[in-house]
Amino acid sequence: MRHTDKLWSGYALIQDDSFFKLGQDSMLLSDFAAPPARAKIMDLGCGNGALGVLLCARHPHVTVTGLEIQPEVAALAQENVELNRLQERMTVMQGDLKQYKSLFPTGSFDYVICNPPYFAQNSGFGAKGQNRLHARQDIGCTAADAVKAAAYLVKFGGRVAFVYRPERVCELIADMKQCQLEPKRIRFVHQHAAAVPSAVMIEARRGSAPGVQVLPPLL
Repeated sequence: MRHTDKLWSGYALIQDDSFFKLGQDSMLLSDFAAPPARAKIMDLGCGNGALGVLLCARHPHVTVTGLEIQPEVAALAQENVELNRLQERMTVMQGDLKQYKSLFPTGSFDYVICNPPYFAQNSGFGAKGQNRLHARQDIGCTAADAVKAAAYLVKFGGRVAFVYRPERVCELIADMKQCQLEPKRIRFVHQHAAAVPSAVMIEARRGSAPGVQVLPPLL
Protein backbone atom coordinates (compact mmCIF):
# COMPACT_ATOMS: atom_id res chain seq x y z
CA MET A 1 0.00 0.00 0.00
CA ARG A 2 1.23 3.48 -0.88
CA HIS A 3 0.65 6.65 1.07
CA THR A 4 2.11 10.17 1.26
CA ASP A 5 3.46 11.59 4.51
CA LYS A 6 3.95 15.31 5.08
CA LEU A 7 7.36 16.45 6.33
CA TRP A 8 7.80 20.19 6.87
CA SER A 9 8.14 23.40 4.84
CA GLY A 10 5.96 21.89 2.13
CA TYR A 11 8.04 18.73 1.66
CA ALA A 12 6.41 15.29 1.54
CA LEU A 13 7.34 11.66 1.02
CA ILE A 14 5.60 8.90 -0.92
CA GLN A 15 6.06 5.62 0.94
CA ASP A 16 5.26 2.04 -0.03
CA ASP A 17 4.65 -0.66 2.56
CA SER A 18 6.54 -3.14 0.36
CA PHE A 19 9.78 -1.21 0.80
CA PHE A 20 11.81 -0.01 3.77
CA LYS A 21 10.21 3.24 4.96
CA LEU A 22 11.42 6.41 6.64
CA GLY A 23 12.41 5.64 10.22
CA GLN A 24 13.93 7.30 13.24
CA ASP A 25 17.51 6.62 12.14
CA SER A 26 17.25 8.53 8.87
CA MET A 27 15.60 11.43 10.70
CA LEU A 28 18.43 11.45 13.24
CA LEU A 29 21.16 11.19 10.59
CA SER A 30 19.71 14.07 8.57
CA ASP A 31 19.93 16.22 11.71
CA PHE A 32 23.41 14.99 12.70
CA ALA A 33 24.94 15.48 9.25
CA ALA A 34 26.81 18.77 8.87
CA PRO A 35 27.59 19.26 5.17
CA PRO A 36 29.19 22.48 3.88
CA ALA A 37 26.76 25.13 2.70
CA ARG A 38 26.88 24.20 -1.00
CA ALA A 39 28.01 20.62 -0.68
CA LYS A 40 27.64 17.91 -3.29
CA ILE A 41 26.27 15.02 -1.23
CA MET A 42 26.14 11.31 -2.02
CA ASP A 43 23.50 9.17 -0.29
CA LEU A 44 24.66 5.55 -0.52
CA GLY A 45 21.74 3.13 -0.60
CA CYS A 46 19.20 5.94 -0.78
CA GLY A 47 16.08 3.76 -0.63
CA ASN A 48 12.96 5.80 -1.33
CA GLY A 49 14.99 9.03 -1.23
CA ALA A 50 13.89 10.03 2.27
CA LEU A 51 17.32 11.05 3.54
CA GLY A 52 18.05 13.12 0.44
CA VAL A 53 14.72 14.93 0.70
CA LEU A 54 15.34 15.63 4.39
CA LEU A 55 18.80 17.05 3.65
CA CYS A 56 17.44 19.26 0.89
CA ALA A 57 14.79 20.52 3.31
CA ARG A 58 17.36 21.28 6.03
CA HIS A 59 20.12 22.68 3.79
CA PRO A 60 18.68 24.86 1.01
CA HIS A 61 21.84 25.05 -1.14
CA VAL A 62 23.14 21.47 -1.18
CA THR A 63 22.70 19.00 -4.04
CA VAL A 64 22.17 15.28 -3.45
CA THR A 65 22.85 12.20 -5.56
CA GLY A 66 21.12 9.05 -4.34
CA LEU A 67 22.45 5.62 -5.33
CA GLU A 68 20.06 2.66 -4.98
CA ILE A 69 20.57 -0.91 -6.20
CA GLN A 70 16.90 -2.01 -6.32
CA PRO A 71 15.25 -0.64 -9.50
CA GLU A 72 11.73 -0.44 -8.09
CA VAL A 73 12.96 1.41 -4.99
CA ALA A 74 15.05 3.80 -7.10
CA ALA A 75 11.92 4.50 -9.16
CA LEU A 76 10.05 5.45 -5.98
CA ALA A 77 12.94 7.73 -4.96
CA GLN A 78 12.64 9.45 -8.34
CA GLU A 79 8.93 9.95 -7.70
CA ASN A 80 9.82 11.70 -4.44
CA VAL A 81 12.27 13.95 -6.27
CA GLU A 82 9.51 15.00 -8.64
CA LEU A 83 6.88 15.30 -5.91
CA ASN A 84 9.08 17.81 -4.07
CA ARG A 85 10.22 19.58 -7.25
CA LEU A 86 13.84 18.83 -6.48
CA GLN A 87 14.91 17.96 -10.03
CA GLU A 88 17.54 20.72 -9.96
CA ARG A 89 18.96 19.60 -6.62
CA MET A 90 18.50 15.84 -6.32
CA THR A 91 19.42 13.00 -8.68
CA VAL A 92 18.68 9.28 -8.30
CA MET A 93 20.89 6.63 -9.88
CA GLN A 94 20.14 2.91 -9.99
CA GLY A 95 23.33 0.97 -9.36
CA ASP A 96 25.43 -1.13 -7.01
CA LEU A 97 27.59 0.85 -4.57
CA LYS A 98 30.15 -1.98 -4.69
CA GLN A 99 30.80 -0.92 -8.29
CA TYR A 100 31.68 2.62 -7.16
CA LYS A 101 34.83 2.89 -9.28
CA SER A 102 32.85 2.40 -12.47
CA LEU A 103 30.13 4.86 -11.47
CA PHE A 104 31.98 8.02 -10.38
CA PRO A 105 35.50 9.49 -10.38
CA THR A 106 37.25 9.44 -7.03
CA GLY A 107 36.63 12.49 -4.84
CA SER A 108 33.39 13.43 -6.64
CA PHE A 109 31.54 14.50 -3.49
CA ASP A 110 32.06 16.84 -0.53
CA TYR A 111 29.95 14.75 1.84
CA VAL A 112 28.74 11.14 1.87
CA ILE A 113 25.91 9.82 4.04
CA CYS A 114 24.77 6.27 4.61
CA ASN A 115 22.25 4.34 6.67
CA PRO A 116 23.65 0.85 5.93
CA PRO A 117 22.13 -2.55 6.72
CA TYR A 118 22.54 -3.00 10.47
CA PHE A 119 22.47 -6.74 10.91
CA ALA A 120 24.55 -9.65 9.68
CA GLN A 121 22.74 -12.27 7.65
CA ASN A 122 20.27 -14.36 9.66
CA SER A 123 20.51 -12.07 12.68
CA GLY A 124 18.34 -9.29 14.05
CA PHE A 125 14.63 -8.96 13.36
CA GLY A 126 13.80 -10.55 10.02
CA ALA A 127 11.96 -8.01 7.88
CA LYS A 128 9.21 -9.32 5.63
CA GLY A 129 9.87 -9.09 1.89
CA GLN A 130 13.13 -9.11 -0.03
CA ASN A 131 13.22 -5.32 -0.47
CA ARG A 132 13.03 -4.63 3.26
CA LEU A 133 15.28 -7.59 4.10
CA HIS A 134 18.07 -6.20 1.91
CA ALA A 135 17.74 -2.82 3.62
CA ARG A 136 17.98 -4.40 7.09
CA GLN A 137 20.50 -7.27 6.73
CA ASP A 138 23.86 -7.20 4.92
CA ILE A 139 22.84 -9.73 2.29
CA GLY A 140 23.89 -7.78 -0.78
CA CYS A 141 25.99 -5.07 0.85
CA THR A 142 27.82 -4.73 4.17
CA ALA A 143 28.71 -1.61 6.11
CA ALA A 144 32.34 -2.30 5.17
CA ASP A 145 31.35 -2.15 1.49
CA ALA A 146 29.64 1.18 2.09
CA VAL A 147 32.68 2.56 3.94
CA LYS A 148 34.97 1.61 1.03
CA ALA A 149 32.64 3.33 -1.41
CA ALA A 150 32.37 6.42 0.79
CA ALA A 151 36.15 6.70 1.14
CA TYR A 152 36.54 6.57 -2.64
CA LEU A 153 33.74 8.98 -3.43
CA VAL A 154 34.46 11.72 -0.88
CA LYS A 155 37.16 14.27 -1.66
CA PHE A 156 40.31 14.59 0.46
CA GLY A 157 39.29 16.60 3.50
CA GLY A 158 35.63 15.79 2.91
CA ARG A 159 33.43 14.01 5.43
CA VAL A 160 31.18 10.99 5.66
CA ALA A 161 28.36 10.33 8.15
CA PHE A 162 26.92 6.93 9.11
CA VAL A 163 24.23 5.75 11.52
CA TYR A 164 24.70 2.23 12.89
CA ARG A 165 24.08 -0.21 15.70
CA PRO A 166 26.05 0.56 18.91
CA GLU A 167 27.12 -3.07 19.41
CA ARG A 168 28.86 -2.95 16.01
CA VAL A 169 30.50 0.45 16.44
CA CYS A 170 34.00 -1.05 16.77
CA GLU A 171 33.60 -2.78 13.41
CA LEU A 172 32.51 0.45 11.74
CA ILE A 173 35.36 2.50 13.21
CA ALA A 174 37.90 -0.17 12.21
CA ASP A 175 36.52 -0.18 8.65
CA MET A 176 36.72 3.62 8.51
CA LYS A 177 40.29 3.85 9.78
CA GLN A 178 41.39 1.14 7.34
CA CYS A 179 40.10 3.39 4.54
CA GLN A 180 41.79 6.56 5.88
CA LEU A 181 38.51 7.92 7.24
CA GLU A 182 39.22 9.32 10.69
CA PRO A 183 36.23 9.55 13.07
CA LYS A 184 35.75 13.16 14.21
CA ARG A 185 32.27 13.25 15.81
CA ILE A 186 30.37 10.46 17.59
CA ARG A 187 26.94 10.62 19.20
CA PHE A 188 24.99 7.83 20.86
CA VAL A 189 21.18 7.79 20.82
CA HIS A 190 19.16 6.55 23.83
CA GLN A 191 15.40 6.08 24.09
CA HIS A 192 15.60 7.46 27.67
CA ALA A 193 18.28 8.35 30.20
CA ALA A 194 18.46 4.89 31.80
CA ALA A 195 18.46 2.96 28.51
CA VAL A 196 21.46 1.55 26.71
CA PRO A 197 22.06 3.27 23.34
CA SER A 198 19.88 2.18 20.44
CA ALA A 199 21.91 3.83 17.68
CA VAL A 200 25.22 5.58 17.11
CA MET A 201 26.07 8.29 14.58
CA ILE A 202 29.62 8.81 13.39
CA GLU A 203 31.07 11.51 11.16
CA ALA A 204 34.57 10.88 9.80
CA ARG A 205 36.94 12.94 7.68
CA ARG A 206 39.10 11.66 4.85
CA GLY A 207 42.78 12.29 5.46
CA SER A 208 42.47 13.80 8.93
CA ALA A 209 44.71 13.48 11.97
CA PRO A 210 43.34 11.42 14.91
CA GLY A 211 41.11 13.11 17.45
CA VAL A 212 37.41 12.58 18.01
CA GLN A 213 34.69 14.66 19.70
CA VAL A 214 32.20 12.54 21.65
CA LEU A 215 28.99 14.57 21.76
CA PRO A 216 26.46 14.48 24.60
CA PRO A 217 24.02 11.58 24.26
CA LEU A 218 20.79 12.26 22.42
CA LEU A 219 17.71 11.17 24.33
